[in-house]
Amino acid sequence: MAVALEPYKDALLFLATAGLVVPLFHRLRVSPVLGFLAAGIVLGPHALGRLAAAHPWLAFVTIDDIGRITHLAEFGVVFLLFMMGLELSWERLATMRRLVFGLGSLQVAVSALAIGGAAYGLGQSPAAAAVLGTALALSSTAIVLPVLADRKRLNSAAGRASFAVLLFQDLAVAPLLFMVSMLGAREATGIGAGLLLAFLPAAVALLVVVVLGRLILRPLFHHVAATRSTELFMAACLLVVIGTSLVTAASGLSMALGAFIAGILLAETEFRREIEVTIEPFKGLLLGLFFVSVGAGLDIDRLLDAAAVVFGLAAALILAKAAILAVLCRVVGLAPSVGREVALLLAPCGEFAFVLLAGAMALHVVPADIGGTVLLAVGVTMVLIPLLAIVAEGSAHRVAATEAPVFEPPPEDSEARVLIVGYGRVGKLVGEMLTRHEVPYIAVDADARVVARERGPNQAIYYGDASRPEFLRRCGIAAARALVATMDDPAAVERVVAAAHAEREDLTIVARARDAQHASRLYGMGATDAVPETIEASLQLSEALLVDIGLPMGLVIASVHEKRDEIRKLLGVPAAARRTLRRPWRRSAE
Repeated sequence: MAVALEPYKDALLFLATAGLVVPLFHRLRVSPVLGFLAAGIVLGPHALGRLAAAHPWLAFVTIDDIGRITHLAEFGVVFLLFMMGLELSWERLATMRRLVFGLGSLQVAVSALAIGGAAYGLGQSPAAAAVLGTALALSSTAIVLPVLADRKRLNSAAGRASFAVLLFQDLAVAPLLFMVSMLGAREATGIGAGLLLAFLPAAVALLVVVVLGRLILRPLFHHVAATRSTELFMAACLLVVIGTSLVTAASGLSMALGAFIAGILLAETEFRREIEVTIEPFKGLLLGLFFVSVGAGLDIDRLLDAAAVVFGLAAALILAKAAILAVLCRVVGLAPSVGREVALLLAPCGEFAFVLLAGAMALHVVPADIGGTVLLAVGVTMVLIPLLAIVAEGSAHRVAATEAPVFEPPPEDSEARVLIVGYGRVGKLVGEMLTRHEVPYIAVDADARVVARERGPNQAIYYGDASRPEFLRRCGIAAARALVATMDDPAAVERVVAAAHAEREDLTIVARARDAQHASRLYGMGATDAVPETIEASLQLSEALLVDIGLPMGLVIASVHEKRDEIRKLLGVPAAARRTLRRPWRRSAE
């Protein structure tokens, strides 16, 4: 029976681990990445696995051969990059070129020179120092991106910069692998000729993937979607991901790069969202398997024997790379808070260090004892990434507040404007409508990153806390035509409404409310109009439904107005305020 179960043991063990780790760490509000890494360490051959000889039953719950899961685990990174490609497009990628080829190339070059120089100074050969420098300069795409996604930081300035650097590192893997093979082979062929021979098939492969992808991907998915077969659609998705990754791998590039390009090509099609839904479960499981394999590969005995060296090396790598990244981020014009967050996220080493160093040790470019110790330090830095991400985000929030004065202060004049407090999706749409009707306004947001992102030559948005009376005065509340509070935090809305009403009792104040009870509190605080999200959504859904099933539009709109007035009476809204509501709708009904 044991022999019959052996081929399936690792798969069953991983699925059981995923079923326990993900719910537990989700409940603890900790990234599952840490759980998978910890599970890999415990179940690996260097922890419980070493006890299997004395206790045979442990063989059923331990990973005794990492090689059997490594190749499958590599697809975790492949599927991750494919999903990232789906979120991009050629246009968005072009806008990131300064970060990809500017910050990314500087990070790899400067970090490699610094680490390689230190290795050479400690007695390593020039070839070994070159491999160690370039391998340790890379960061972990497989851990950093999921951690950013879990913390909803991928679309932040630091998230975009981190992704750009990681993308350049993936592009650099092919020449770095070739460098290792050249250093090991020591062939007479010149480096220049060798590089040309290495890059030629890679360039051809990329051209094939891009050209064929543009020609056949959309027709392929049109044909598959016409069958209305979920299974066939899933098969087509897997074919594209795995096929493109294998084509680029065969040419000497990384598998992940091929999948990333396929994702970008499909991002321009109408099937993008359905593909995301189909691929997401595979990505999650395979990434979990990748983290388990990384944890299982850590040699606990060696770690304990050389704990001081390993942890000292890990700390030195993180500090050195973080310092380099922080400086380079400033060089390319990123804010200090963004630079600090990027530095902490990308300072740990990455999974490609295992590939490069393993190849270098096999070719005797890097001594086996040195390489083994360095790989342990790499693993330690990767385990620390989720914790460093928490520190980085907290630091970004604290530093953003101290950096706020670098933003331009609001104008001190007497022009009558509308004040928009909160410039997220709702506030931005309000601003667009005011612009359409040529109503001047200024926007205020308490998030420095929103201000930095949205501010432009023709966009008046300022950083500050609109619940402070002195800030409202600086924004011209004395002459303001109205104030609209659009934040999604009910307590923040209440503070702004109370402060604005205290400054000017006659000011028109329109506030976003969570529900009817929240709207009632806002009216009591002095709001002229409070718009409950749930009620307005329900009324608009009802209006659309009644019109779509054939009822006269005028009758439907009138009934919606009547229902809104009934609700407002229940909330205690004054009759004068009820009469001024929804004038544009009333005109459209007439």
